Parts: sequence; structure tokens; C-alpha cells
Amino acid sequence: MDKVVSTAREAVADVPGGASLAVGGFGLSGVPDVLIRALYERGVGALSVVSNNCGAMESGLAVLLAAGRIARVTGSYIGANKEFARQYLAGELEVELIPQGTLAERLRAGGAGIPAFYTPAGVGTQVADGGLPWRYDGEGGVALASPPKEVREFDGVEHVLERAIRTDFALVRAAKGDRHGNLVFHRSARNFNPLAAMAGKVTIAEVEALVQPGEIDPDAVHLPGVFVQRVVPLTPEQAADKRIERRTVSG
Repeated sequence: MDKVVSTAREAVADVPGGASLAVGGFGLSGVPDVLIRALYERGVGALSVVSNNCGAMESGLAVLLAAGRIARVTGSYIGANKEFARQYLAGELEVELIPQGTLAERLRAGGAGIPAFYTPAGVGTQVADGGLPWRYDGEGGVALASPPKEVREFDGVEHVLERAIRTDFALVRAAKGDRHGNLVFHRSARNFNPLAAMAGKVTIAEVEALVQPGEIDPDAVHLPGVFVQRVVPLTPEQAADKRIERRTVSG
């Protein structure tokens, strides 16, 4: 039952090149930076990543992206990540962009053992009809486009069929975790971390505070330990290293 692994490098030691990863985080909040850095230091590449966004400000997944270690991204947001946009338009990176709520449900469904589901999001657009550029040819043309998806009517409303997502590994960050893998997330870090954790066949969690079993009230657990295989306790310095994407002040 004790799932604690002493170092991030040890925790990701068996992640091979070409693996698929579900990675938690929302913007720069709740990003498993220590585990991502450990993967970078191992030199693992050709990764297929599922995450809301692909890092920013040379932080998070942007570290792997800039090093050319990511082959495919399934996500919802490119945002201000110029290197992400450059690789995508240059044909160096395959990108599947999907609605944010659909991404969340595809991850959750994968963890819940639901193979697919219907949603009205995307009906009447290229999300359902196909034709979204997954990979460009580097010269402005589309080398690979998304296929059409099944559309079915329920109660007079059309819905598109979306497949669940399961990945080889998941990397997440929690504010608190115990030795059994029960996790608690802080505010917006809870947006995608629990869902990414559910989708991974092997889920690795870096935790800012490691506590003993029983110290977390069962009613306060955001993600049960059944979804977590490895727990990496962070040092105080690692736990305190949190970047802010846009600092706003008022006079």
C-alpha cells in the first residue's frame, strides 16, 4: 500500500520513448514540473501528450516541447506558446485540438471505463464533420486532417460521438497526498489533475505535502488512491516553486 517513491527520476524510470502521457495542470497551475523535468533529463522523446495546454514561459511541458521530445499533443489551448504554434504550423508536431469540456470528459470517461460518449459540443463544425488540421506540411498545406465522427440525434438534438482517452502514464501534481495515493488539490489545480490521473494506466503524483494514511479526512479526498500508483514527495523548495503566467496589480 505504500506508494512513495523517493525521487522523481526513479518514478519515471520506466517511461519509454513513444509513450502516451496524460499531464495535469491548468495554465501554470498544478503542473507536475518536477516529474516533467525528470523526463527531460532522461532524454525520453517521441511522446504523445494529452493535456489542456502545452506549457508556457519555458515551464511545464514547454521544456519537453522546446527540446523536440513531443510528437503529438491532444489539447484545447495553444494560447501564447509561440514555440507550440511554430512547431504545429511547420509540420513538426501533430496536434488534435478539441473543446475543453470534451477533453475533460474524454479523460474522465477513460478512467471510469466508459469507451465513448455523445455530446452536443462540436456538432455542425469540423470537430464532428472532420477536416481539422492535425498536421501541416510545412508549406501551408494540410498533411493530415481529422476524420469525421459519428453523429446521432437524441431528443431532437444532434450529438457527436467522442472516444474516451486512456494513456500509458499520467503525471499530476497535488497539494497534499498520503502514502496510499489519496490526493487533495488546491483550487484551479483541481481542474485537470484528477481527470488526467484517472486516465493513466500508471499514474505518478508529485505532492507538495506528504502525510500519513488517515491524516486526510475521507470527505476531503479529491482523488482516491486507487487511481495512483506512485507518489513523489517534493522538497520545500520544489513545492514553493510556482510561476505566475500573468501578474496583475492594481493601484
